[in-house]
Amino acid sequence: MKGLNGKTAIITGGGGGIGRAVCLRFAEEGCLVAVLDRDQSAALTTVELIREAGGKATGYTTDITDYAAIERTLAAIENDLGVPTILVNNAGFDRFMPFLKTEPAMWEQLIAINLTGALNMHHLVLPKMVEAGGGKVVNIASDAARVGSSGEAVYAACKAGLVGFSKTMARELASKNVCLNVVCPGPTDTALLKGVAATSNNPEKLLEAFRNAIPMRRLAQPEDYPGIIAMLASDDANFITGQVISVSGGLTMAG
Repeated sequence: MKGLNGKTAIITGGGGGIGRAVCLRFAEEGCLVAVLDRDQSAALTTVELIREAGGKATGYTTDITDYAAIERTLAAIENDLGVPTILVNNAGFDRFMPFLKTEPAMWEQLIAINLTGALNMHHLVLPKMVEAGGGKVVNIASDAARVGSSGEAVYAACKAGLVGFSKTMARELASKNVCLNVVCPGPTDTALLKGVAATSNNPEKLLEAFRNAIPMRRLAQPEDYPGIIAMLASDDANFITGQVISVSGGLTMAG
């Protein structure tokens, strides 16, 4: 991909699943990768994998719902790796439960991680991109934001909010050479999905329903995403902003 080599890239939720796969790809493209995760061990494992492959990365343990903690983390990233001009907001959390059976405490947790955390990252990183003369943001939402998903009402609402926010910021910052785009995964074979399924009455039946709903008849793998994410962060996407792309085996086909 053009223009990625030497750039400082922040990936939230980089300790596993899609986030780890994205971190590995950005390092392969020559980026200096800041691996953010609240799980220190997971973040350090990703860093070790990158370094073993000859890439450059540093791990940071932080809670994206804590604005002050992110400020401290960004100061450390700038000192260690330079000013970030790529941001991938990948961190997420979900629980599977019909909305009428949920409680406000659960809503607050879902909103904090899936929406407020991303707002925190944008609010602190975007000014640095503007000052640097430009940058790229790729927000990882969900096909649940586009078509809804039974049992994931609040999660879907958060991800839909992220889509609307991304489009608005793409308009506000287009003249500043900052591009924001959204990638919407479908059901993906990760620990997160298995954890979500475990909160349902019949986890295996739920996973089978996900597979049957996808025209390709399989769950996505984390490695299905880094290519499009890296492209959107590269100079090959300099005239692409405010777009939403589903990577879901045909689960969503939007024209």
